Formats: sequence, C-alpha cells, structure tokens
Amino acid sequence: MDRKRIGFIGTGVMGTSIVRHFLRAGHEVTVYTRTKSKAEQLIGEGAHWAASPAEAAAAAEAVMTMVGYPADVEEVYFGGQGVFSAIRPGTVVADMTTSSPQLAIRIAEEAEKLGCRSVDAPVSGGDVGARNGTLSIMCGGSAEAFLQLEPFFKLVGSNIIHHGPAGSGQHVKMSNQVAIATNMIGVCEALAYAIKAGLDPERVLKSIATGAAGSWSLSNLAPRMLEGDFAPGFYVKHFLKDLRIVLEEARVMELELPGVKLAEQMYAELSGKGFGDDGTQALYKLYI
Repeated sequence: MDRKRIGFIGTGVMGTSIVRHFLRAGHEVTVYTRTKSKAEQLIGEGAHWAASPAEAAAAAEAVMTMVGYPADVEEVYFGGQGVFSAIRPGTVVADMTTSSPQLAIRIAEEAEKLGCRSVDAPVSGGDVGARNGTLSIMCGGSAEAFLQLEPFFKLVGSNIIHHGPAGSGQHVKMSNQVAIATNMIGVCEALAYAIKAGLDPERVLKSIATGAAGSWSLSNLAPRMLEGDFAPGFYVKHFLKDLRIVLEEARVMELELPGVKLAEQMYAELSGKGFGDDGTQALYKLYI
C-alpha cells in the first residue's frame, strides 16, 4: 500500500494504538486531540500535530475519528473547526467511535454533498485488540467507501466486515454491546458465586473458560477482576453511553431488552459511585 496522508482525531486508549500501526506502516499521520499532552508520545514517534479537526482534515486523503460521545462526533465533523469545514473532495472518512446510527447516516449524507465518502466503523476488542492489531471492525457505508478504507482497517483489525449502508456498522456494534452487557453480569456473578462457595476462583476460571460458558470477557477480563485491575480497556462511562444508545434504538424499534435495562442500571450505579473512568470490568466492584 502506498504511503498515504491520514488525519486522525482522538488519541485515547485505543486511538493511540491505532495511530501507531499507521505510523509503523509508513503512513504520514496528523493527529488532533483536545488535550495535546495525550498526543505527545505519538508526536515523538513521528506523528504531526494539528490544532483543530479542520487542520487535521485539510490535507488528508483519509480522515479517521475515534472520540467519546455522539456529541463529540457531531462537534468534530460539523463544528466551526470541524472536519467538514476543511475536507477536500475525494477524501474518505471513517468514524470509528461507537455512536448513534442516525448520526452515521447524517455524516454520510454530508460527506456525499462535499464530494467525499464515509464509513461508520466502530470497533470491538478493547485496548488489547487495538495494541495487537486484532480489532473487529464493523462497517457501514457504500461499497466504494469501504474498499477505499479496507487497506487501513487491515493494519489494525483481523475481522473486518462490511454490513450495508450508512449506520449499519453502528447497529452491529450495538448488537455487540447487547451481547457484552449481560455477559459481563454473568462473569461477575460466576466469580462471586465461586468465591462464596469457598472455591479458588482462578482454578474455577481454568475449568469454565474453555467450555460452554467461555467468552472473551471471561478469558480476558475475569482475571483482571481477580487481580483488582480496573484500568480501562474500555471506559465504564463510554459503555454506559452505548447501552443508552441501544435502549433508545430499541425503543424506536419497539423491542424490549430487559437484560440491557438491568446492565444500564448497574453501570449507572457504578458510574454514580465515581467509577466512570474505570474499565468495564469494574462492574465486579458491585459484588465485592
């Protein structure tokens, strides 16, 4: 793949690792994040700094974003110094934030008006997947836009699937979050039960992680729970945001999701106790 100019907005836990993969592949990457200090390490590794999303987008052939909330996505694209104020025709954009399907459609429509293409491309795999380049990337948008971005996605992901028109990627990510939500409750309760029964929880994990109960959360996050490691691979506050998007979309679709409602209540309680910046495995704190 030829060297490309990439504008990347959002260098948090996962964004930083993604940018590193692009730099190592030889691409020229210009980064923007609201707190410049969060990008200093990447700048030291060869990334350029932009003072605004517009500046990051101005000379880029591809613009990628990974920020926190739908409101942040909206500001990054549609704000006065946003991507769409400076983007050039022919540029392809990918929002990798987990965000609203309706906002993804709006971004795609605006991109088309400006002679550009857009893909919504939320990811799963957490900090480990971003670091190892093994993310699952769920894509929505035109087939042409997906094909333009696929070589970039292959640098950071191992499971990359195009699901349909704009918004489809976000809907798939919501399905992903639904599956995680009640599974995380199950992981916490399995550990709590084992400990209460007087068992060695680490030995219990060895027995159940490879059977029918096995899951990514059980294998990767349960050991962190037992070690008291609640550092964020994915923030509680962002997962709570996702669950609320799921519930809003489900309301529109007239779909009842009692498991997600319970998970939302529990994560809201966790956030209310001041643990919003912990990783999602901090749900275990409600059991200990």
